[in-house]
Amino acid sequence: MSQSVNPPRSIQPYIKTQPMQPTVFWRLAEDIPKPLYTALMIASIVVPVLLWWLVTTVGNIDPKFLPSPGQVLEAFGRLWGTRELLKDTVASLWRVGMGFLLAAALSIPVGVLMGSFASIRALLEPLFALIRYMPAPAFIPLLILYLGIGEEPKITLIFIGVFFFNSLMVMDTVKFVPKELIEATYMLGGNRLETLTQVILPHVLPGIIDACRINLAAAWQLVIVSELIAANEGLGRRISVAGRFLRTDEIFVGLIVIGVIGLLFDLLFQYLLRVTCNWANQKR
Repeated sequence: MSQSVNPPRSIQPYIKTQPMQPTVFWRLAEDIPKPLYTALMIASIVVPVLLWWLVTTVGNIDPKFLPSPGQVLEAFGRLWGTRELLKDTVASLWRVGMGFLLAAALSIPVGVLMGSFASIRALLEPLFALIRYMPAPAFIPLLILYLGIGEEPKITLIFIGVFFFNSLMVMDTVKFVPKELIEATYMLGGNRLETLTQVILPHVLPGIIDACRINLAAAWQLVIVSELIAANEGLGRRISVAGRFLRTDEIFVGLIVIGVIGLLFDLLFQYLLRVTCNWANQKR
């Protein structure tokens, strides 16, 4: 009598495979080592510049279409030597600074009030949302008609392009303050003003700084348009005149200077966030 032999059963279903741990580079929502972070930041600038130099060196490209980094550096030295670049930079910085500071000084309290009180939000949000979708450069003919061709229309254009966006972004930040935090403040004896100034405002300060940092970029974009309004100095005018005469190297100089200034301001806002809201960084 033959005995049946059961075939060996596979043990594979009983083996639990360990998931592969992600590398340092691909860790989700986690910090990376400081040396790697610094190296990646440097590479984000160095690699594009190297590619730019390689393309203009190896490729047969007309400098009128794409100048080499050396030609742009030479144009920078030429414009800096005549002090034209310095005058243009100071003029653009003054216009952006005035327009942005005025917009921030008004939009932050307006945004806080809109986020804190539903009545003010219902009164202003539809109007602000309507104007937000109107391109700021479309106001140029009206600004020239009302304010002339001096500095006022340039600063006002930047103000319009920043104020409404910043107000709505601050409002959205305030709207998401936990109600439990406000109720706890009332339970501890706080009044409406104390809740607004000592609880809501400190809680949303990181969001306000981030909103201003983002909208400062919009101010720099609008300064190029604003300086087309009969400006005698400014980086936007410099780029416009250079494009008219096919001075591509000077166009690159203007763009790079604007980018460097914007990056410095961005780093300044990040430093301000770390200094004034260190608790928020620890929470993240």
